[in-house]
Amino acid sequence: MVITDIVPNLLYILLSNGAAITFIGCMTQLYFFCGSEGFECLLLAVMSYDRYVAICNPLRYSTIMTSGHCVILSITCWLFGFLIILIYIIKTAKLIFCGPNVIDHLFCDLVPLLELACSDTFIIHVEIYLIGFVAVFIPALIIILSYTSIVRAVLRIPSSTGRQKAFSTCSSHLIVVSIFYWTIFSVYVVPPTDITLSVSKILSLLYTVFTPFINPIIYSLRNKDIRKAVQETFSKRVIW
Repeated sequence: MVITDIVPNLLYILLSNGAAITFIGCMTQLYFFCGSEGFECLLLAVMSYDRYVAICNPLRYSTIMTSGHCVILSITCWLFGFLIILIYIIKTAKLIFCGPNVIDHLFCDLVPLLELACSDTFIIHVEIYLIGFVAVFIPALIIILSYTSIVRAVLRIPSSTGRQKAFSTCSSHLIVVSIFYWTIFSVYVVPPTDITLSVSKILSLLYTVFTPFINPIIYSLRNKDIRKAVQETFSKRVIW
């Protein structure tokens, strides 16, 4: 979702050596971008809960994480992620923008857009912190608590093979969580004075383009058939 919202317009800007976007288009892009990021934070938390149930309560996994339960959790993440962001978007759209209209960024992002506003943005910043706490920090806390319980459960497994197998089920999710949250916290939690604008743009590309791009690769490599096909492909190239 983030890629389809950001990349087409980003490519158009790069190919055109700069381009314009309407105010409505900017607000629309910001809404789907923030909604998608909020949804991903919530979904990563749900996935950590899924790993927690699979490792800490394996006998009850099939009864707890049923297909219906998974669908309900996914829909809840979508609705909550996009509805809570709508409050911020409505408030931002009502701001007065009377100064320069050039956004020194790759897309319509939170901080660069608020820097262009002429009206008071104190309430908007308060809402950003509140929404960030609900949509980012609480899911991060759930992930931390889930993996704390997972580590404790895995360390109680007597055999090293069993511990390795248990940890391997979480490896893909941990890699995605680490990349996603590291870039999010680097851009929005670290004070802007600590990072340059260029670094902020690069980090933004990591969680808007790079992370969604490598997600299928990371999760697919856990599939034995896909790993076997990749190995055969590389072995054939080496022989040739």
